[in-house]
Amino acid sequence: MKKTILLALILSPFFIFAQTVRPGNQVEPISRILFLFDGSQSMLGKWQSDVKMNIAKRMMSNLIDSLKTYDNLQIALRVYGHQKQYPPADCHDTKLEVPFADNNFDLVKNRIESLTPRGTTPLAYALEQAANDFPPCDNCRNIIILITDGIEECGGDPCTSSLLLQQNGVVMKPFIIGIGRDFKDAFNCVGTYFDAASEVSFKKALTTVISQALHSTTLQVNLLDINNKASETNVNLTFFDHVTGKVKYNYIHTMNSRGLPDTLVLDPLITYDLIVNTLPPTGIDNIRLVAGTHVTVSVSAPQGNLNLKIGANEKIVKNLQTIVRRHGQQETINVQAFGENKKYLCGSYDLEILSLPRLYIDDVRIMQSQTTTIDIPLPGIVVLRKSVNGYGSLYLEKNESLEWVYDLRENVLQETLVLQPGNYRVVYRSKSAQRAIYTIESTFTILPGGTSNVNLFSY
Repeated sequence: MKKTILLALILSPFFIFAQTVRPGNQVEPISRILFLFDGSQSMLGKWQSDVKMNIAKRMMSNLIDSLKTYDNLQIALRVYGHQKQYPPADCHDTKLEVPFADNNFDLVKNRIESLTPRGTTPLAYALEQAANDFPPCDNCRNIIILITDGIEECGGDPCTSSLLLQQNGVVMKPFIIGIGRDFKDAFNCVGTYFDAASEVSFKKALTTVISQALHSTTLQVNLLDINNKASETNVNLTFFDHVTGKVKYNYIHTMNSRGLPDTLVLDPLITYDLIVNTLPPTGIDNIRLVAGTHVTVSVSAPQGNLNLKIGANEKIVKNLQTIVRRHGQQETINVQAFGENKKYLCGSYDLEILSLPRLYIDDVRIMQSQTTTIDIPLPGIVVLRKSVNGYGSLYLEKNESLEWVYDLRENVLQETLVLQPGNYRVVYRSKSAQRAIYTIESTFTILPGGTSNVNLFSY
């Protein structure tokens, strides 16, 4: 993205359509065009019917006249290579000639008309300085269009300069129009390049650039089920700027009245990364739009449901939750409450149920458009009473072994615990007992929905 005329183009009519998609009181953004114009000595070279500068002046005049009809549009002009005669080369020769303002179209036209090419081509430096030409604005679109008859002549790196402008959120991907010969290899990394090998192609390139900025671009996101049909919906789509990583749009995916995925209107000058906020998330990177063209992308997002139940009565347990992980992986995807029915991508999952004791259920299969139900037994209640404070632990008796479940609270005389059905053993010693032989053991059984009372009294 990154010897030339550089233009920055930000146009608002596109966003009139975006308003219809994004409800609310959102204010239509201001479009800001910075023309970074080549005033270097090489623009005096003969080209087709005239010298390059005269041809560029005429076409820029017509272009600016065409922009006067648009609302919420501001333009500015930065020129480089026009102040100091070459040789010697002045690699800091650039100036903001006309800053952004409302209705300054004639000022920009007149200043371009008065230019006399003189110097060299400090492209990278001019791009760096352009960062200061855009006053702070929370609701603006900033784009650079570069029109050039040559390449960097001061040892700078226009590609790096352009990338920094984009990464810092100053501008979107610039446009570049190369006059006279093909500079594609030099400018592909700077932005979107257009070759102007003739006056006709120069005019066409300008028209195309404006068209790409003006015309709305629509996108359809197909969320595919297991049969590759676009049947999945009702999930949030988050669009990120691929360069800056910033969130640009959020849309809840919807089917329209014809049963097809709804059409979204996006800024065509941004390359997007899309996250489909399923559980777990999925998505696609580097979505490149074609201005004025309907684009369709497909993302595999087959989903089924997981339903968590507790016996016939869930009221005995409040807020029992389950950690959900991909089968064989440690990353937590979701924490789902019992009594909740939740969608997940099709596949296998491991569940860690945060009960006492914890339950682990591995390789739970989620199938397309089906509900997988996990129904655990209804727990019971144990009331543990102590005559004095002390130390103790609760264990589950399992296969002739003891599985730790819970440590008793040292300074509490009565505790009530909700436990899964099973056989348990509690081991306890009072604080005042100075010998291990005074340890107390008590066994009890928890039945579904039942209550057990355990007295841990020291004599």
